[in-house]
Amino acid sequence: MARGPDAATLLERALAAQMAAFGGTIVESDCVRWASATFVGARHRLVLAGNDGAPARDWLAALPEADWTLREHLVADVRLISRNTADSRFTATIEILTVEVD
Repeated sequence: MARGPDAATLLERALAAQMAAFGGTIVESDCVRWASATFVGARHRLVLAGNDGAPARDWLAALPEADWTLREHLVADVRLISRNTADSRFTATIEILTVEVD
């Protein structure tokens, strides 16, 4: 059993810190636990919003390949599901798969 913040909280903190550079925020967050025969983890779906511009576009493009450091969790997959722009603002939906590690 993990001690301290869960994977959802750790992800939200990391994303919020990174998005602060371009005025980004987490608009919505959902987490569903899952397990396979060998792993236990969670699927996270987050909706992000912020000022559109090169920093936000570059960050979103690099997100699937980013290295993550989350205590007691491994980020196994990151997917950009959708991205929309209107009035110099963006919204994006991402999905992240985390796995608990000992």
